[in-house]
Amino acid sequence: MNDDLFDAVENALNSTGSEAGFELMIERFRQEKNYPLIFNARLMKKRHELGLGLIELDSKPELPKEKAASYHQAQIAAAREVGQLFLDDGAIEQAWPYFRAIGETGPVAAAIEELEPSEEMAAIIEIALYERVNPRKGFELLLQSYGTCRAITGIQQYPAEEGRAESVALLIRTLHGEVLDNLKRTIADKEGNAPETSSVTALIQGRSWLFGKFSYYVDSSHLLSVVQMSLDLEDTEMLKLALELAEYGTHLSSEFQYRGTPPFDGYLDYAFYLRALLGREVDRTVAHFRGKLPRQGGEDGDSNAAQVLVGLLARIQRYPEAVEVSLQHLAGVDPAQLTCPSAVQLCQLGGDYGRLKEVSRSQGDLLSYVAGVLQH
Repeated sequence: MNDDLFDAVENALNSTGSEAGFELMIERFRQEKNYPLIFNARLMKKRHELGLGLIELDSKPELPKEKAASYHQAQIAAAREVGQLFLDDGAIEQAWPYFRAIGETGPVAAAIEELEPSEEMAAIIEIALYERVNPRKGFELLLQSYGTCRAITGIQQYPAEEGRAESVALLIRTLHGEVLDNLKRTIADKEGNAPETSSVTALIQGRSWLFGKFSYYVDSSHLLSVVQMSLDLEDTEMLKLALELAEYGTHLSSEFQYRGTPPFDGYLDYAFYLRALLGREVDRTVAHFRGKLPRQGGEDGDSNAAQVLVGLLARIQRYPEAVEVSLQHLAGVDPAQLTCPSAVQLCQLGGDYGRLKEVSRSQGDLLSYVAGVLQH
């Protein structure tokens, strides 16, 4: 900064008053895009108005009670102003600390929403996805910028609920599109043209030749991960696409039949589960997973099969049946460790308050018993 500016600011402060001097200084900072100094200048101006020391000696000064609220509002306004200046320049990474400090994510989320993927997206993805500013868009940028493998790893490492369903849905659509395109290309090479369909199931029907020992149409590890994630979804359209992916997986040779987490031994089990969520072959599916329960009196202490069955019965609203399975196979499991509703929660979900009283009393759960009494 040249001496003329120092002189101009001093003259404005002495002749016109502090307001003009501060605004002259702030305008110069704005022209130079030195936005952090605008923040500091706004706070110095407020300290001057409040009769406080103008050079900050402590990052968290103890202010007189009657002045603290006014100064805090000035801090918020200055952070909002500077954050917006950075956003107007497209500098989202620089804007975020100011908006984060005042708990306002909206402007940054809106700016991220308008972005297209590029090579240098790591910092933006960190803000959008991992700091939960715009998780859906952050995951979209992660997938488009770094690929399916990184995207799957990202959602596994940061399994927060916010934005998860949308992220999994994006993965399903992406993998389904890849399988569809690759199948059509292979069919066209052999048959001369590809069928006009958006169904993977329709493409593979009657075409066993598509699946040789080493034939696959999307990365098999990605396929298994995405099908596993799809089980928690509620959206019917996404469940249908996930089912098509699972059914495609059942046709793959043993070279690509990766075992899932028990009781899911392969794509056939995932296909059963997804069909039931869609209201198809429900009784057959329940019987299928009942067959995976550990034998009564046996040595198998693994509760995964029971938790999966209870979770499925809860999803299809067969609550009394779910309660019985839970009491029979999960009585010794800490409710906090369950991945499915507890017996007490199942009674509440089913509106069976008499059963809720019985179950909670047998478990020594006085609080839940009172809930049963009051609702019954």
